[in-house]
Amino acid sequence: MAAEAAAEAGAAVTVYDHMPSPARKFLIAGRGGLNLTHSEPLDALLGRYGSARGRLEPFIRAFPPDALVTWSEALGQPTFIGSSGRVFPKAMKASPLLRAWLARLATAGVALRTRHRWLGFAADDALRFATPDGERLERPAATVLALGGASWPRLGSDGAWPGLLPGSAIVPLRAANMGFAVAWSDHLRARFAGAPLKRIALTFGGMTVRGEALLTDQGIEGGAIYALSAPLRDAIAADGAATLLVDLRPDMTRENLSRKLGAQPGAVSLSNHLRRAGGLAPAAIALVQEALHAGSPRDDLAGLVKAVPIRLIAPFPIARAISSAGGLAWSEVDDTLMLARQPGIFACGEMLDWEAPTGGYLLQACFATGRAAGRAAVAWVERG
Repeated sequence: MAAEAAAEAGAAVTVYDHMPSPARKFLIAGRGGLNLTHSEPLDALLGRYGSARGRLEPFIRAFPPDALVTWSEALGQPTFIGSSGRVFPKAMKASPLLRAWLARLATAGVALRTRHRWLGFAADDALRFATPDGERLERPAATVLALGGASWPRLGSDGAWPGLLPGSAIVPLRAANMGFAVAWSDHLRARFAGAPLKRIALTFGGMTVRGEALLTDQGIEGGAIYALSAPLRDAIAADGAATLLVDLRPDMTRENLSRKLGAQPGAVSLSNHLRRAGGLAPAAIALVQEALHAGSPRDDLAGLVKAVPIRLIAPFPIARAISSAGGLAWSEVDDTLMLARQPGIFACGEMLDWEAPTGGYLLQACFATGRAAGRAAVAWVERG
């Protein structure tokens, strides 16, 4: 996006990518539909960026969701709004959009050099690259760094770049939008790993999120979990563990559920009682039984179904997270995203210190900051 913005402003642009082909993480993002952005009101969308809102807001207002939709449609990829308000290309994948985008960049004169890994700066501030033919030096008029976070490292964003910016303040990279480890019983792990939990509500720290989750052999993950992942991660870092409450029947009041569960017939097992009277699926029943075995009281079965406690002991590793938190501290860049210590060097995207939930917010901020950095780099060169 930075390259396109700079080329539109008349600059000669080269993109260096250390992978054999470009946009691998973009392509994997499209595996589930390519959630480009979100249709909610702009002020609500900006609130999704938490403490980074103030720094990201000018860039997103300059390139808001409507502009991103128009950009996609200009590449021949019309969009639609899903039931949750998320915005997707109608093709529901990234490859058609990427092909059109790369063709437009090529037509604009943007050069792409793959298998070029940035090694940092030479003594004269030239850019050093490792290439299949040996080390190469480049001395551009301006540089935009879009080095990514540290999730999905096999796709290119391996989080190794902080060592190439000595003296810069870097907030440690951490997993974001990830699942969490749970010490499940052998029974649950063997019988229910891979089972979905549908139409549930999760509560932690005064926040409640409705959605779905997935039980795994190591713990729990899924969209509803990701929405609470930041406060859960921080609580585990502070306290060593965090207790998540799961409402398995959020559409039913506790009183109504209590009447339905009532007294359990002596000839009916607890599992069958929860299934017949409570309407619970097998995976949900397994969670209730897990909590009972861990010591939850049995005298208020309805209360337990409405708030099953799950003790989370660690976030899943950053390598399997959807995104990452942390990165280049905002104090290191000015309002144009230029590095304060290195004039002419700009940064954008996930390498900056921000995070957001899934729902289109991640790509929206990456597109917006990329566009801003590309335009700012050209403006800086033009000012001499």
